[in-house]
Amino acid sequence: MDTRSRAHTRLRALTVGVAITVAVALTACAPEHGDAASQAPTPSTQAPSPTPTPLTPAEQLLATSDDPAACAVSFTIDGATVDPQLQHTDRLYDRLPIPRADGRVFAGWYTDAATAAAASADPTANAGNPATRINGSDLVACTDREAMLYGAWTAPDVVQATAARIPILMYHQFTDKPGGEDGWLRGNYAYIEDYRAQMQYIKDSAFYLPTWDELDAFIDGALYLPDHSVIVTDDDADPTWLTMASPINEQLQLMATSFDITGDGAAPQNRFILPRSHTHGMHGAGANGKGLMVNLTPEEIAADMNASVEQLKTVGVSDIDAREVMAYPFGHNDERSHEGLRQAGFVLARTIEQGYVHVGSDKLTLPCIRINYGMGVADLKKQIG
Repeated sequence: MDTRSRAHTRLRALTVGVAITVAVALTACAPEHGDAASQAPTPSTQAPSPTPTPLTPAEQLLATSDDPAACAVSFTIDGATVDPQLQHTDRLYDRLPIPRADGRVFAGWYTDAATAAAASADPTANAGNPATRINGSDLVACTDREAMLYGAWTAPDVVQATAARIPILMYHQFTDKPGGEDGWLRGNYAYIEDYRAQMQYIKDSAFYLPTWDELDAFIDGALYLPDHSVIVTDDDADPTWLTMASPINEQLQLMATSFDITGDGAAPQNRFILPRSHTHGMHGAGANGKGLMVNLTPEEIAADMNASVEQLKTVGVSDIDAREVMAYPFGHNDERSHEGLRQAGFVLARTIEQGYVHVGSDKLTLPCIRINYGMGVADLKKQIG
C-alpha cells in the first residue's frame, strides 16, 4: 500500500471515530423516555370547568317544550314524589294523577302541605273545598314555570260515612224568551237567564266540580268526593248552547261537558267546556223506532264511537279523554250498547234516567238530573242541595 492510500485509510478511521464519539455524547445528554420535565405540558392559566348541576325532573320536562306557557307540575304525597306533568298556564289542569293504595282513599291535591294535612285529618271539612282542592276544573297557575301540589289520603270508612251522591245535570237547548218556545220540544229549552242564575248559584255555593276520571275513581271507592259536588252537562252541542249558554260558563270560569253529535264536525268550544261524544252518527231511530244504539251490532257501535273520537281530535280532545264518557242518544241503551262501548274503550256512559251517582254505580248506565224549561234556582236547590 502506498503512502497516499495509508493516509486515506487513517482519515476514514478518524472520521468514524469522531462520529461515534459525538453520537455517544449526544445520547448521554438526551433525556430518558418519559422524563417529566420534557413531557409535562405548559401549565394552563384557565380554571377547570365546573361540573354542571343536574337538571331536576321538572327542569328536564320543561326542556322538552318551547311553549312559554308550559308549566312543570310536581307532586308529593306522604313524602314520596310522583312524576311531574307538563301542564299549560291558564288552561284547565289536564288529567292530574289519582294515586291508589290498598286500605286508603285519595282525598285530592292541594297547593300547600298544611292544607293537604288538614284534608287528611278531616276530609269532610277540607277535601271538598274548591278554594283549596285542585282538580281539572281549575286553571293552571305557575311561578317561574313550575308548581308543586301536595296530596292527601283518607280512610274508606270516611267515604262510607259521607255517602256522597253526585248529581249530573243534563241540559239541552236554550231560549232567550221568558215564555219559552212552542212545540213538542218546549221542555228541552231552558230559559237562558234561569241557566245563568243556576250557574251563578253553583259558583257562589262553592260546589266541587269533579272531572270524569275523578268520577270513575269515586265509583271504585278510590277517591273521596264531597256530597257538595255537581257535574254540568249539555246534550247535542246545539247552536243555542254554543252562543248563549257556554259563554256563561266561560264568564264564571265554571267547567261543563258538552256531548257533541260529531257526524257534522265537532264544535270548537271555550276552555271551560269539555267536548265529549253524543255518538258520531247514531242520533237517530232504528228499525224498531228506538235509538240506533239498541239496533246496531256491538261492532257497528264501536266503529261509530271510534269515528266520533277521531272527530273530537280536531278540537283538541285526546284519545284518552274522548273515551272517558259519552251520552246515549235518547238515553236508549242495552247490553249490545255496553259491549260496543267496551270494544271502543269507553269507560263511562250517561243515560237520561233520573238519579245520582254513588260508590259502586254501574259505569255504563250513569243517571242524571234533567233540567227542563221553567226550572229556576229554587228547583235546582231541591235537586242538588
